[in-house]
Amino acid sequence: MSDEATVHIVDDDLAVRQSLAFLLATAGIGVRLYDSASGFLATLGSALPGCLVTDVRMPVIDGLELLRRMKAAGSSLPVIVMTGHGDVALAVGAMKAGAVDFIEKPFDDDLFLRTVKSCCQGASATDSGVAATRMKLESLSRRERQVLDGVLAGKQNKIIAYELGLSPRTVEIYRAKVMIKTEANNVPDLVRAVLASGLL
Repeated sequence: MSDEATVHIVDDDLAVRQSLAFLLATAGIGVRLYDSASGFLATLGSALPGCLVTDVRMPVIDGLELLRRMKAAGSSLPVIVMTGHGDVALAVGAMKAGAVDFIEKPFDDDLFLRTVKSCCQGASATDSGVAATRMKLESLSRRERQVLDGVLAGKQNKIIAYELGLSPRTVEIYRAKVMIKTEANNVPDLVRAVLASGLL
């Protein structure tokens, strides 16, 4: 990670901003804090290089709208979106809108730092990695793909089960098979893999 890289944090929660600022400062990473998307957008033209970490759920201008406005302004600053548990559909929307990654709250400090460093270094999947992921996803059965679609839509197992005419336990089994076949450790990994493959 470049010594000059600055992490811009946009979150309306003061405690979150202070906690992340302390964590980044302890790791020797420069940080700028903003209590709203509009506050960050006002400085977009002069924003220091690095990356942006934004909450997805904020008043007035949420994380998705912030991404849209940055894109419209021609910003190339990479964006990591923070989501609450169960906001998978929002995370998918954010990545489709241009976010390079997302991280689910509550998150581990080391995971957060690794994600930020990777983002600032411009790490991305190689073509061979994307091809391998695509093959894994194409190996899913029709039913596994239906369950995956439900997961990506942010639906709970019981909702997926109801819509597919299955028991919640059966959906759990299909969901576990999807995780094994895609080699995803968790739902954020699964979402990243699907989006990187270009199959969504």
